[in-house]
Amino acid sequence: MTRISFSNYGQSAFEKIIGHNEAILENWVNLENVFFTSTGLDDNLLEQVRRTLAFENECEYCMVKAGRPSFDENQKRIMSACAFAELFAIDHKSIMDYHFAMLRENFTEKEISELCTFISFITASQRLGRICNLKEEYQLKAVTTMADLKKQLKQ
Repeated sequence: MTRISFSNYGQSAFEKIIGHNEAILENWVNLENVFFTSTGLDDNLLEQVRRTLAFENECEYCMVKAGRPSFDENQKRIMSACAFAELFAIDHKSIMDYHFAMLRENFTEKEISELCTFISFITASQRLGRICNLKEEYQLKAVTTMADLKKQLKQ
């Protein structure tokens, strides 16, 4: 059971948590759409960052949606973005100037701004899902289960 009842507004369980205020829901969804349609960052990079954050923020709802991040070490931009996202989720206060210098090796200033904003937005979304107790059973687009994810860790 979620900690906040579902509203009548929204398509997903997450949106129904926010949907108690239709204006907030509408703008939240619009901002999410902007990240995937109006930035210089490609969809795969954003998705791998989202997956990375899901596991660090321990949001079951988000973890089962697509599973663990999936990229190889030759994908420098994705690897760099996911490492930065992981650090942000673990301890954002430990981020230093040299972390931004490392980002500059693969990203423009505009892309770094977009990446940091995306990471902040997704972190807020996932932490909201976590504190509201959105579990895997509410994720209608799940491609895996928590049981399968736990098995993968043991291997």
